[in-house]
Amino acid sequence: MKDGKNIAVVFPGQGSQRSGMGKDFYEQLPVCRRTFEEAADTLGWDVASMCFGEDDRLNLTEFTQPCIVTTEICMLRGLAERYGFAPDYFGGHSLGEFTALVAAGVMPLADTVKIVQARGRLMQQAVPVGVGGMAAVISENIDMEMLTNIMGGLNAGIANINSANQVVISGELPAIDEAEKRLVKNFPAEKSIRFIRLNVSAPFHSALMKTIEGRFAETLEKFADHLNPANASRVTSNFTGGFHAGDAAEVRRNLVNQISHTVNWRKNMQNLAEKAAGLYEVGPGRPLRDFFKSIGIACQSITGLNAAEKVFTATN
Repeated sequence: MKDGKNIAVVFPGQGSQRSGMGKDFYEQLPVCRRTFEEAADTLGWDVASMCFGEDDRLNLTEFTQPCIVTTEICMLRGLAERYGFAPDYFGGHSLGEFTALVAAGVMPLADTVKIVQARGRLMQQAVPVGVGGMAAVISENIDMEMLTNIMGGLNAGIANINSANQVVISGELPAIDEAEKRLVKNFPAEKSIRFIRLNVSAPFHSALMKTIEGRFAETLEKFADHLNPANASRVTSNFTGGFHAGDAAEVRRNLVNQISHTVNWRKNMQNLAEKAAGLYEVGPGRPLRDFFKSIGIACQSITGLNAAEKVFTATN
C-alpha cells in the first residue's frame, strides 16, 4: 500500500482494552493466531482467552498491559500480511510506546510482554488503591503555564499532554481534589472547563511512581542483550517528546523516566506528522484520532478488520 510517501502508525495505551479485542484478526489470519500463541507461551497463561472472554482480570493492570501489546502487534502483523501495511515511523501513547518499539523491531514481542507485565505489577504496587488518582482537564487551547502555576505546591502533576484541548493530571487524591477547586476558581471566566475523574487504580505518570523506577530499570536490564536500537530513531519517546536516539541505554532510560514523568504526546504527534504524510492508529480503541484532530492533523483509526477494509480500500 506504499505510494512513495512515508507513513506512521500509532498505538493507544491502557484504557483502550475491551473484551473481544483482536478476535476477528485471530480467527481469520494465521499470523495473528501465532502472535497470541507466542505471547501465551512466553507468559504461561492464555492471552487469547483473557482478551476474548469475560475475564475481569483484563482490567487489572498487570494483565491489561501484555494483553494490549499482544493485540496491537497481532493487528499490525495482520495488516502487513493482508494489505502490505509497512509503516516508516512509530509512536505509542504510554503503554503504546512499548508496542511501537516492538513494531519497529527494537524489542522482541516475547521480551516485551514480560516487561510490561512486570511494569503493570510494579505500577500497581507503587501506590495503594485509593491513595492516588487521575483526572482529565478539558478546555479549548489549554494554557500549560497557567495550569502548572495553578497546581503549584500540590502533590500532583501533569501526567499527559494529550492535545491542545486535553491534559491529564495525576497524584494523591486530596491534591486532585484541591486542583479541581483551584481550576474552577482561577480558570478564565470566558473559557469553559471540564474536570473528569478517570477510573484508574493508580496515579500513573506522577512523582508517586518514582519508587519503582529502580526495579523497572532492573527488569529492562534483564533483556538488554535482546534490545536492537538500530531502528529506535523511528520511534517517538513519550518522555522526551521527540524520537529516540539509536542508543540502547538511552532507550532504557527513556522508558524508565516515562513511568513518573509527563507523557508528551502532543510533541509526539507533531514530530510524527512532520515525518509522515499518512497517519494510522492501530489498536482495540481509537482515542488518539481525536487528539490528532485537535491539532489539525488527520489520523485514520483501525480497530478491526472491517475498519481496515474500509481504510485500505479507500486508500487504494
